[in-house]
Amino acid sequence: MTDKSVTPGVPYLSLQDEFLSLQQAWFSRIEEIGAGGAFILGPNVRAFEQEAAAYVGSQYAVAVANGTDALVLSLRAMDIGPGDEVITSPFTFFATAEAISIVGAIPVFADIDEASFNLDPGSVASRIGDKTKAILPVHIFGNPADMSRLGALADTHGLRLLEDAAQAFGARHGDAVVGSMGDAGCFSFYPTKVLGCYGDGGLITTSDEVIRDRLLKLRNHGATAPFTHDELGYNSRLDEVQAALLRLKLEKLEQDIAARLQVAAWYDERLAGMDLITPVRPAKGRHAFNLYTIKHPRRDALRAHLNDHKIGNSQCYPVGLHLQTIYSGLGYQPGDLPVVDRVCGETLSLPIFPAMRESQVDQVCDLVAAV
Repeated sequence: MTDKSVTPGVPYLSLQDEFLSLQQAWFSRIEEIGAGGAFILGPNVRAFEQEAAAYVGSQYAVAVANGTDALVLSLRAMDIGPGDEVITSPFTFFATAEAISIVGAIPVFADIDEASFNLDPGSVASRIGDKTKAILPVHIFGNPADMSRLGALADTHGLRLLEDAAQAFGARHGDAVVGSMGDAGCFSFYPTKVLGCYGDGGLITTSDEVIRDRLLKLRNHGATAPFTHDELGYNSRLDEVQAALLRLKLEKLEQDIAARLQVAAWYDERLAGMDLITPVRPAKGRHAFNLYTIKHPRRDALRAHLNDHKIGNSQCYPVGLHLQTIYSGLGYQPGDLPVVDRVCGETLSLPIFPAMRESQVDQVCDLVAAV
């Protein structure tokens, strides 16, 4: 199956081809920014906010410094703080729960659906209590969460619904783009994301004008006007250089997602029939494939084999957040969230990026087949 002329080894992620394709246009915009002299919250940031809001289908977008700040500022804009509880997934990057803790609230971890790796609405329902103020689903690996059922739970119980869409720009639940279905949606533009910049960056989308206005204050030191402050805020602003790049990349986002879907289809075809489980797609909607994550009964042996042959991979995530040392005081024990515990021992993310070649997928799958 493998082309023997191909150099052995496949990177987990490669951004070089993408950079070269954008270099001339991006550098030209950087020269324009330098000539204009506006580097923070300038015309490119404003234009990107408008373009991103239009793509997502929200009324507003507020650019911030990174995805973690997007979560923290959104929680604050919803007046979630000390004593409040926020139900979320433990099968995600630490920033999701960290943001809840930073504002003084308590993360309440629910179990996940074994097929999609997303929050299980039934488990969420069982954890709603008097102190619950919000549900914070994560569209993990680019696969949209069940926003219909989670939204119904939020409506029934009068809860805020905040989407962590850091890994899922362009994913869809039905016809709705992630980031448009909750009170707000949070995105990261870390370079590894579906839509990533070449530094740090983040965005919050919302159709709630009150939340938008609060976010505009919070990202800029709580200022209502120059040198006028009525609350403590943050210095969390996307710079013009990264905004200019994101505008260029947003123009080709559909092309990039199509390329990711093609890579995922190659994997599906070649891995079919092996002793493993490939990623599920939403019945109605679109997986954006930030990561291609399989379940394998001998995951650790597979990972060692791939490492020996210089095949990039990532163990996302080896330990659920409910069992992290920082949250030991919450009292979770192994077995409390059995699906999360099981999935953490079986999942492995394989290389995927828009410029990945079919021959590289062949190399990866040949090695997977050998374990």
